[in-house]
Amino acid sequence: MSISVARRYALALYQEANEKGLADRVDADIDALRETLDNSKELQAMFRSPVVSREKKEAIIQQLFEGKIDGMTLNFIRMLVQKQREELLPSVVSAYQMLRDDRLGIVEAFVRTAKPLGDSEKETLRSTLEERSGKTVRMNVDVDSSLLGGLVVRVGDQVYDRSVRHQLKTLRDQFKERVFLSQN
Repeated sequence: MSISVARRYALALYQEANEKGLADRVDADIDALRETLDNSKELQAMFRSPVVSREKKEAIIQQLFEGKIDGMTLNFIRMLVQKQREELLPSVVSAYQMLRDDRLGIVEAFVRTAKPLGDSEKETLRSTLEERSGKTVRMNVDVDSSLLGGLVVRVGDQVYDRSVRHQLKTLRDQFKERVFLSQN
């Protein structure tokens, strides 16, 4: 349930930012807020804590963000605290970013590779994914040596598994099937 509630809050902020011509500013605020939350486990814990009073949370928000983010974004965060929905803030931020990316025609690709990719390899992969998706691709690349070789790419619900580990598993499964069929 909290994801759908977070999405409604994100949509309200998104629509208000667009109506007031503040979309670019709020987009930047949301990115800064995401970075702040990602880098501060203490801030995340504070937003989740029922022990920390609303007044204390509002004071911390004021201290951290006043003058650094647009007043509309700051008031939105305060409103979440007043409505006792501040624990949803990370989900609201994610939902907002998805709405923005959809508006801008951006998809996120999560890439796992067996070894680090060079710049030209990343650009070739990005171009290929953009051709297939018809959208601008933002890539997150992680090295995963357990793949043995190759890569695995996830774009939305679509997964492209070109890892050596996957290919070996496929060959093994085909071999088992052929052995089973030849025994019958």
